[in-house]
Amino acid sequence: MPHPYVLLSAAVSLDGYLDDTGPDRLLLSSPADFDRVDEVRASVDAILVGAGTIRADNPRLLVNSEERRAARVAAGKPPYPLKVTVSGSGELDPAANFWHTGGEKVVYTTDKGAERAREAGLAADVVPLGPLLDWRRLLEHLHAVYGVERLMVEGGGRIHTQLLQEGLADEVQLVLAPLFVGDPGAPRLFGPGGYQPGRLRLVETRRIEDVVLTRYEPTAPGTGLVPVAADHHWLALACELAAHCPPSRTAFSVGAVVVAADGTELARGHSREGGDPVVHAEEAALAKIDPADPRLGTATVYTSLEPCTRRASRPAPCARLILEAGVRRVVTAWREPDTFVEGADGTGLLTTEGVDVVVLEEYATRAKAPNHHLL
Repeated sequence: MPHPYVLLSAAVSLDGYLDDTGPDRLLLSSPADFDRVDEVRASVDAILVGAGTIRADNPRLLVNSEERRAARVAAGKPPYPLKVTVSGSGELDPAANFWHTGGEKVVYTTDKGAERAREAGLAADVVPLGPLLDWRRLLEHLHAVYGVERLMVEGGGRIHTQLLQEGLADEVQLVLAPLFVGDPGAPRLFGPGGYQPGRLRLVETRRIEDVVLTRYEPTAPGTGLVPVAADHHWLALACELAAHCPPSRTAFSVGAVVVAADGTELARGHSREGGDPVVHAEEAALAKIDPADPRLGTATVYTSLEPCTRRASRPAPCARLILEAGVRRVVTAWREPDTFVEGADGTGLLTTEGVDVVVLEEYATRAKAPNHHLL
C-alpha cells in the first residue's frame, strides 16, 4: 500500500550529538535555519516525533510564520500540519505542549498502550497498531486515513534510526552545527544496527549562517517483495525516462534502470533509444552491462511497464532477457494492458522462474502519461 514521503530532519554537533546532558535543550541550529525548518514544516502534511522527544523537549511543533499558515489555508489545507507521536507504552503527559498547540493530533501505539493513552484523556486520536509497533502499518494508515502525502520526522534519534534501518526514509535533512559535545552520555542521532548497504546520494549542500545543511537520498534497492524508499526513487526515474521515448503508435514508451544491491546505477535505457525503432527499455539497459558482471545476480531492474513476454520485433522478450541476465528482482509501476498483446503477463513468467516482482501501483499514472495516446 502507498505511504507518505518520509523526510527525516535533525541537527547535530560536529561529533554527531543531538543534545548535551544539561537541563536545557542545546540549540544547534542558527536563527536562519530555524526559519528554514519552519518553511519545511509548512510544506508537509504531518510532523512526527517520538514520545521521548515530547518528554525531553516539550515541543510545540508549530508553523510559526503567519504568512506560511495563511498560504496553507489558501491552498485548502489546515493552518498547521497534523501532529503525530509514537509511544509503545502509551504513557504520555496530557499537560505537554504537544497536545495544546497547533491543529489535529494522533498517537500511534500498541494495543496495551492504547488503553493507557485513552485513560490519560489525551486530546488526540489514539490508533493501536497491534501487540508491537509496526512502522509500515503506521505509514500506510497515515496515508490512507489522514491523507498524509509528506511526513516530516523531527526525532528522536531512535525513531530516525528505525526508519532508516527499515528502508522507510525517503530523505535525510541533516544540519551540522560548528560545536562539539563530547559527552558519551549525550544522545546521538543514529544508533547501532543493520542499515542498508551503499552510499546515500547527496542532493544538496547549503550554508545557512554558521551551520551547513546537507540533504541525502537512499540508493540501495530493497530485497524480496518488500519495497524500500530507494525503490520509489529508482522507479520514479524509470518513469521519467519513459517520457524521453520518441512517440509511437505501435509500441509503448517505457523507461528502465538497472541498479546494483549497493545502490550503484549499472545502466539505464528507454524504448526506441538511439534511433532503434524497436528496441525496448529493459533490452537497451541490459545491453550496456557486461553479461559477466557479478552484480547482476543481486541487482534490481526498475521498469515503468511490466517486462514483455511476447514481441514480434526481436526473438527474446524482455522478461526472458532479464532471466538470462540472472537478475532476480524487478520493480514495476504498471501491468501491461492488452493493447498490443492479449494476456501479456511478464510478472507471471518472472515469478514462475523465481524472480521477485514488486508492483508499485502508485506510479502507474506516471508510467501511463507518455502512453496516453495509446490508451
